[in-house]
Amino acid sequence: MFRAMLRKEFLLVLRDKHALAALFIMPSVFILIMSMALKDTFSSDRAFINYVVIDQDQTAISGELATLLKNNRLLKEYQLEITSEKQLQYALNDDLTFAVTIAPGFSTGLDSENTAIPLTLNVASDVQQNVLHLFKGELSGIITQLQIKSLLRKIEPAIPGISSKTDARLLDQSNLIQVQFNGLESSQFPTSTQQSVPSWIVFGMFFIIIPMSTIFISERRQNTLMRMNGMNISIPALFTGKIVPYMVINQIQVWLMVGVGIFIVPLLGAAPLTLGNSVAALFMVSTGLSLAAIGTSTLIAVSVNSVEQATTIGGILNILFGAIGGVMVPKFLMPPAMQSFSNVSPMSWGLEGFLDIFLRGLGTRAVVTESLALAGVGLLMLLLAWGILARRTGNGL
Repeated sequence: MFRAMLRKEFLLVLRDKHALAALFIMPSVFILIMSMALKDTFSSDRAFINYVVIDQDQTAISGELATLLKNNRLLKEYQLEITSEKQLQYALNDDLTFAVTIAPGFSTGLDSENTAIPLTLNVASDVQQNVLHLFKGELSGIITQLQIKSLLRKIEPAIPGISSKTDARLLDQSNLIQVQFNGLESSQFPTSTQQSVPSWIVFGMFFIIIPMSTIFISERRQNTLMRMNGMNISIPALFTGKIVPYMVINQIQVWLMVGVGIFIVPLLGAAPLTLGNSVAALFMVSTGLSLAAIGTSTLIAVSVNSVEQATTIGGILNILFGAIGGVMVPKFLMPPAMQSFSNVSPMSWGLEGFLDIFLRGLGTRAVVTESLALAGVGLLMLLLAWGILARRTGNGL
């Protein structure tokens, strides 16, 4: 009898095209879309400041200043040539952020003891102060480099070779600062794939709420549950018959999404997913997350009276949990208060567990808390559903 229940649940899901789309196709598409859409946003080399150099000095030093700006990977040179004040104003009102004008005589003033001629910096009206300070700091650093080189050229006759040695050191500054993110090795940096795959695995697993709750309600309408009650099948046995197939389906779902991140996403130009160092940890988090999703769907199914109600409530809960829990908007982009509030969502716990595995390379010990919390929520939901169903059917077993 129990095997027949399991087989029936598997077949019900496999025959439901909408359920298959919600569980497998939709999360895969989301992973592909979001990984591609955010690949530049999560890149450490992404240029986010547009600038243009208007060189009226036309000297070797002014050309070197323009080259040093161009070599900064956080800066993106504006492609259109600016030849008039009107064009400059139009560009600043469009998508140009900064315009650096090098006036005639700038190089002479920099290379002599006379008063230097300053650069003119035109700024778009909507630029934030921190971005302005960042760009001014970059310009100041470049001017300092040019002044040092000018001074070294003057003392080159007294100390032969000092200019070339200093130039090499000024150019090779990439190893002077090592960036280390919290919990990461210095060589690691979160990619769009490492953010998108865990997020949409979590979201997709919770989408099991809709097909599972609608199937449960359909069985109640068809008096299937009443017949099982008449056959003295206990509520725990009934729940187990539903939990096991959906747990298996969720595990298939997880590994399919992981496969998309590892094999398909790189074909479209985004970074591949790194699996991490512990398959056991991945199984722990996915099992806890699956229990939480199944418990929530079961509680919804026994509490409402129609498929429409289950679909509406399940969909709303899924979207709310995703929005709060960092699925739709990464938590590190949220303000501190919202980051703390996101912990009320079980999706946040699952997402943090997956990030511990995929991004931070941690193992089972790191994800025990999230896994147990998710499993605990799932079991609590099942106990509540048991009580409600027992009261409705008069079956206390």
